[in-house]
This record gives sequence, C-alpha cells and structure tokens, in this order.
Amino acid sequence: MANRLQREKSPYLMQHGENPVDWYPWCEDAFEKAKREGKPVFLSIGYSTCHWCHVMAHESFEDPEVAERLNRDFVSIKVDREERPDIDAVYMSVCQAMTGSGGWPLTIFMTPEQKPFFAGTYFPKHGGCGQFGLMELLERIAELWKQNRAELLKAGNQIAVAINREQTGKGRKPDRQLTRRAYGQLARTFDHPWGGFGAAPKFPTPHNLLFLMEYAHGAGEPNAMKMVEITLENMAKGGILDQIGGGFSRYSTDEMWLVPHFEKMLYDNALLLIAYLKAYQYTRRECFADTAHRTARYILRELTGEEGACCCGQDADSDGVEGKYYVFTPEEIKGVLGNADGEGFCRRYDITDSGNFEGKSIPNRIQASESGWDRDDPRLKKLYDYRRNRTKLHKDDKILLSWNAWAIIALAKAGQILDEPSYLEAAIRIQQFIDGKMVTEDDRLYLRYRDGEAAYVGQLEDYGVYALALLELYRITFALKYLQAAIHRAKQMVELFEDREKGGYYMTAFDGEQLIAHPKETYDGAMPSGNSVAAMVLQVLAALTGDPRWQSAADRQLSFLAGETGEYPSTSCFGMMAMMRALYPHRELVCVTGGGVPGALQAYLKEHPADDLSVLLKTGENGQTLASCAPFTKDYPIPEQGAMYYLCENGACKAPVSDFSQLRL
Repeated sequence: MANRLQREKSPYLMQHGENPVDWYPWCEDAFEKAKREGKPVFLSIGYSTCHWCHVMAHESFEDPEVAERLNRDFVSIKVDREERPDIDAVYMSVCQAMTGSGGWPLTIFMTPEQKPFFAGTYFPKHGGCGQFGLMELLERIAELWKQNRAELLKAGNQIAVAINREQTGKGRKPDRQLTRRAYGQLARTFDHPWGGFGAAPKFPTPHNLLFLMEYAHGAGEPNAMKMVEITLENMAKGGILDQIGGGFSRYSTDEMWLVPHFEKMLYDNALLLIAYLKAYQYTRRECFADTAHRTARYILRELTGEEGACCCGQDADSDGVEGKYYVFTPEEIKGVLGNADGEGFCRRYDITDSGNFEGKSIPNRIQASESGWDRDDPRLKKLYDYRRNRTKLHKDDKILLSWNAWAIIALAKAGQILDEPSYLEAAIRIQQFIDGKMVTEDDRLYLRYRDGEAAYVGQLEDYGVYALALLELYRITFALKYLQAAIHRAKQMVELFEDREKGGYYMTAFDGEQLIAHPKETYDGAMPSGNSVAAMVLQVLAALTGDPRWQSAADRQLSFLAGETGEYPSTSCFGMMAMMRALYPHRELVCVTGGGVPGALQAYLKEHPADDLSVLLKTGENGQTLASCAPFTKDYPIPEQGAMYYLCENGACKAPVSDFSQLRL
C-alpha cells in the first residue's frame, strides 16, 4: 500500500512510502485534516541511517494492526530531522523537558494546533515490565482524547508556553573566566585512560577538542593539549575508526572506542578531519596526519557524488543486521589475503575466533603491539573491495548545505596542511555545487538538494557555516571572490536571523514558517550550534575587515552567548572559541605584493594553525576590490618588487618589513 511519502525526495520518508500507515509529510493538509476530523496528531521524527528508526519501522509502521489503529484514531506525520532541523529542535526540546532525555526515533502526540501533550522516543509494538508499547499507548491516548480532551489541550498549551522561554542573554560581558570554566568542566569529565568526556556511550565531540587546542595555545595550558592527544590517539586505534576503509562512526558504545554505533555521518567526519589536522599542526605527530588522510579519502570515496557535493551518511545496518558490513572472522580474512597475510592482519587488528562483537571481530588496534598497515597497502584495498561486494550499506544520498559547508572547511584545510591539491579541489567543487544548485532566484540559500530538486529555505546553520566555509577558502586561496561572498552571506545572516532586541540568532528566518516555538539554539550537540557559528563568523569578519559594524555585531553576539551559556560554557565550546578570539591576543597581517602569494607566507600557514592571525593579501590587481571589503587597506602602497608585510598586534601596528622571517610570528 503506497502513501504520500512515495512522492517525497527524502530517503527517510521514501523508506516509509510503502507502509500501511496513512502518512503525511509535514504540511498544512495534515493539520487541516486533524482539525476537520477532530483527531490528535501522531508525529514521528527520525533519519535514514538511524538504527532504532529502522527497528520501530519494521516492528510497528510496517504492521497492519498498528497501521489500522493509527489510521483510525490519528493523523500521522513523518519528518526527516535532517531536512527539517527546526521541527526536530522544537519537539526534541519538548521530549527532553517532559522525559529528561531524547533521541530518535522521536515520538510526539499533539493537538491539531501543533501543541504536544506526550513525548517519547522508541516504543516496541507491545510493552512489558511496566513499560508501554506503541499499541497500548495508541489505545490509551485515543481513549483520553475522546473522554478527557480538555485536559490534553490544556497540557498542550502549558507545554507550548514552557518551551517558549525568553532568551535574552544580555547583561553579561564575555571574560576569560568563562573560557577557564569551560576548560575546567571538560577537564573534570575527561576520561584519562581512553580520552573523551563522560561515560559510555561516548561521542567524539570534535568541537570540544578544537576548543581545547586553542585554549592550550592561548592560555598556555599544556594539559588541555594532552587531553586532545589522548582522545585522538585512542579514537584512531579503536573500532570507531574504520581501520579498512577510513572514516569514523557516530559514537562508541564503550569507553575504549571499540564498539561503535556503526552509522557514519558526513558532519562527524568533516569535524573530526578538522580536529586531526589541527592536532597535526600543533604536534607534528604523523599518526594524526595519517588519520586525517584516511578520513579525507573516506569522504571523497564514499560520500561524494558525481556532481561534487557530499551526501549525508551511511547506515549502521546491512541486510537488517547492525554492523554486519564491518565485522570479520579469522577464516574470512585468511580467505581473502591468504594464510600469512591473513594471520598478520588478524594479529595487528584483533580478529580472533572468540570475537569482540557478537561472535565476530571489529578491526581495531587498541592492544596492538605491532604497527598497522600503511593506508596505501594493497592488502587493505583487497579487504575493502571484498567487504563492498560481501554486503551493501544503505546511503542517505541527500545533500545538506550546512553539512557540505563543514566538508568544504575540512577538505580545504586538508589540501593545505597535507599538501594534497585534490582535497582543496574537492572543497572548491562543493562550493561551486552550492552556488550553482542551492541558491534561490532571489539569492537565498536552500537547505537540501536531492535528485535534481533543491528544497526548504536555509536556516541559521546554513548561512553561518557556509559563510565560515567561504572565509576558509579565502584564507587558503586568497581569492577575493570568497571573501566577498562570505561578507554577503553574513549580511544575510544578520538581516534574516538576528534578534536585535533581545540578542542572539533565531534558528529560522523571520519570514519562515512559524512553529509553536522560535528557538535560538546555543547548545553545541553533534555539531556546533548556529549561534556559536554566527559568533565565529562575525568575529573573523571583524578582524579581517576592520569594519566597526562587524565588530559591533560580534560584540552583541558574544554578549548573548556569555549570558546564555552562564554556568555551563562547556556546552558551547565553538562559541568559546569565538570568544577566545576576542579575549586573547590577536594579530592582523596585510601582505602587499605585485605578484602572487609569497611562498614564505604559504609555508607558514601550512605549518601553523595561526588561529590568532588574520591575513589579507593585497595585489596590484585586487586592491580596489579588497578596499570594498576592508577599507583600511586602500592606502597600502604596492611595492615595485617583492612583498611588504604590515603586522598589527593587540591594537598596535609594527613597522612594515619586506622579509617574512623578520615578522617573528
């Protein structure tokens, strides 16, 4: 039996297109039907590569008995959280407020006016041991709706009021105490033997690691860098890293990073690639460069489509079994590689008869005494090819703008730091795809692209991360078109999303669809929040352009974040990184030359993170255009030969020099 979801582009919605449930996508028609027929709404939110979403689908949504009850008593709506992060954010906040936790699949019961009165996550078809199953829950809520609807409507109104708490964030100036507190909170939850934060399950949270690296450098705190190294080293040895094909899974179910939840997401791999690259620059440890190469290659090989952009991710399940794609027995390995090489791989990568995951083995190097195989070893390629033919992984092939913007940042950095032009070329192709396929006729951004269709208006995250990606492309290539485009998208970000009265940035634009709440997210979850990213964009632009309007916008946003994060600044580590750029010493460098980018400058930026340095390049050709972006550069004269370097530090400008080494950066 087909339903309306068959006509959608989202792979997640299409997976439910043959359910006997009479699903609607999120649309006005669904709520009008609920009002007309006097029924509550059943809202289910998930995503295509979610293991427990698959379980609930097979147990319940494919079941005729469940479908009959849903179709009789409810109007059912299915939402892809990756296509509509705004809807997910609103109703996830409801679930967390009502139950103290959240996750996917997200299950919401609400009024036809979109006001929720019950929330949960996964429910089996039938309950047990005092727990509700979905069938019992549907029966109970249908009964309450008929007999005590007024109480449910009252509860929905109360919850809607509760989640619309006012966020002002004003009245607090950013200070170094906040960044120290963020560091201290991370240090207290740090797992010293294995790295990471808190108990299992453990998420990579690469933005925490990026903050710690900047804090180690800016505040002179070596323990912060030690925490990063322990985490990155242990993750690279664990099963969370695909030792055969590269790329990281979403999280580890244990403390030592051995058994992952096997789905792989673009955003995790992009942000982790950035973290390993930064760690390599700070430490020059080759193991970090090697992991960065493996991660970049995974993104390009597995997630990048023919048009140049990256898809969302790959499923945890193969043939309905979680992790089947990734695990091996010793006999399998020897069958592919032969006895000698097979035994060598098993010894190095912990492939044993007893196994480490449901009777089979996840390749890892946690206890290995011998070094692993080189990333270009043909024996790894042999295993990789065998695995691809043995079973298949489902791929969510939709393209999300903000996730691709993180990939631009990661791949552009990888191209520069690892001296691999193909990575930078890939980043530029993604940017060209976005500009060519994901921009509306009136020059706004789309959120999603799939199968020839761009859809859904861009949200704060799309404008913020894309502006940051354009700034990164300028930092690496010094092509002014990227700086100009970054300024343009940042201006749109301010105009469309900033709450100038109460502070902060809304998740959705003022002229977008109005939900029951209009959130301003400041919590950095799996990815940095839109407000954290906005703070970084504004601070970078203020330093680069010298334009007081950007500095004023940055000051407003940092004040908002300081107020909102309050006693828990470690929940907004990317925002703390933006704050560090304002609170700790920063330098601005203008290189003026009649030719191209001087080799000495290129070499310095390749070798050093240079997070505390903003660089502009003025040439005979771009001077006028650069002045439109950074007016203070218009009076810098072009030398007849060579280059001149103008360095300012902490508001004081030094004498210009023609020899880069004299800058003593």
